[in-house]
Amino acid sequence: MAPIVIFNFILGVLFTVCFAYQAVYLLIGLFRGEVKIPPAKKQHRYAFFIAAHNEEAVIANLVQSIRDQDYPSELIDIFVVADACTDNTAQAARDAGAIVYERNDLARKGKSWVMDYGFDRILREYPGKHEAFFIFDADNLLSRDYVSIMNDAFDQGYLALTSYRNSKNFGSSWISAAYATWFLREARYLNNARMICGTSCAVSGSGYLISSKIVEGMHGWDFHTLTEDIQFSTFCAVHGIQIGYAPAEFYDEQPVTMSASWKQRMRWTKGFYQVFFTYGSHLLKSIFHHHRFAAYDMLMTIAPGMLLTLVSLLANSTFLVVGSLSHGFLATDAELELCVGSLLITLFYMYFTFFVLGVVTTVTEHKHIHCPQTWRIVANLFTFPLFMFTYIPLTVAALFLKVDWVPTPHDVSVTLDQVIEGAQ
Repeated sequence: MAPIVIFNFILGVLFTVCFAYQAVYLLIGLFRGEVKIPPAKKQHRYAFFIAAHNEEAVIANLVQSIRDQDYPSELIDIFVVADACTDNTAQAARDAGAIVYERNDLARKGKSWVMDYGFDRILREYPGKHEAFFIFDADNLLSRDYVSIMNDAFDQGYLALTSYRNSKNFGSSWISAAYATWFLREARYLNNARMICGTSCAVSGSGYLISSKIVEGMHGWDFHTLTEDIQFSTFCAVHGIQIGYAPAEFYDEQPVTMSASWKQRMRWTKGFYQVFFTYGSHLLKSIFHHHRFAAYDMLMTIAPGMLLTLVSLLANSTFLVVGSLSHGFLATDAELELCVGSLLITLFYMYFTFFVLGVVTTVTEHKHIHCPQTWRIVANLFTFPLFMFTYIPLTVAALFLKVDWVPTPHDVSVTLDQVIEGAQ
């Protein structure tokens, strides 16, 4: 066997062994369906926490969707932290019925610092009032039964919960459609499957719940990487805190352009590296000493898996170029053909895998896709894998570039009814 063939075989086996469990998740999500949660015995008291930076266009719609819940309004408080806003976000939130705090700390930028500030104030001004906090971004919208379904799950004793993340602008572009597909897949075929298996889930961005016991224990919020949500999830995996999942649906606004997407995902990728290098050894200890599968799952989530693909592509490309220039001295024509074949197979395997994930997700979750353009839904099956390919250069760039927290602008101002009707 040629060395390059052996190298490719080893990488292929390693990748398969590491991520084969996600194929099991896929089968569980496909054949077991949606997790069933017993009805709650008690209606708990909650606070909604919303970090908002120049969100005048969307904040009122979110607050209204919270006020429209089929859950007793006297058990819900809505807090908005208007962070260094230069528009009318604070007043728009007040007019909609939220309790508003205004923050102007330009030295400590980022959602995590806003959460730390807001939680500290709420704990001081409303001590012991709330049993848990819902974390949302200003561009989100909630289905009317969201709190009721989350309450069912919280009543089972979970200290943290995540939920079903949908998108309110699937049809805006091929970029937003790809995002939407990924998050639908994450809900049904990762967190839902984890919940069925009895292992821990992961919170992502917004649409999650944290028990006041955790917030009070931290006296605010202690996670300050570029991806504070993944950092929190990893912390829970390391310490054996099980994050649950409930099929409570909310809607998120996705970037429409590649430029906006690149900036956002660059921050995510850099944040994953930060969490990996901070918690990697702790996760390994939790895996081998405490035998926690959730720690292994989280390690595979934050580990730069795309680097394996990148290493394969670079190794094969280098062998191809150097071997061709040697005119048969370093590599025979047959070995060069094997190298070309390996490159093509790797790319085809990646495309096919993401294509299958896109098809399965679209077919099973079609009732959740609110897009009037059928052609966009079909076209997304083919462009979704291409979107995922863009993570390859992102993985490399994030290793070397300095990345700061930059807010993602939101301007899709629609109501819940308009989303369900398919308005974009």
